[in-house]
Amino acid sequence: MKTVIIAASGAVASQAQSLSAEDLARACGAEVEWVTQLVEVGIVEAAGPSPADWRFHSGDLQRALATRRLERDFGACLDAAALILDLSQEVRQLRAQLRALGAHQQ
Repeated sequence: MKTVIIAASGAVASQAQSLSAEDLARACGAEVEWVTQLVEVGIVEAAGPSPADWRFHSGDLQRALATRRLERDFGACLDAAALILDLSQEVRQLRAQLRALGAHQQ
């Protein structure tokens, strides 16, 4: 049995278990076709040869939920959402590096 908990503030998927395309779509309130589009654009990475066999993990769920929010709140298309998510991740990584350098210098 898969562990998928959906709450008003977000969703949690067990690291040890993966989600199917249908599970991911359901968690995001979307259709499997939308998940296919996420894979095509590169927002999430599918493990498996075909959509029926695809498996996703918690990081994919987080990116899919963030994409849904960008679509809903800002009317972002999937290409724009992919760019926003990638740039946001890069900013977080750079900030972490700066914090690490600041702690190292002290």
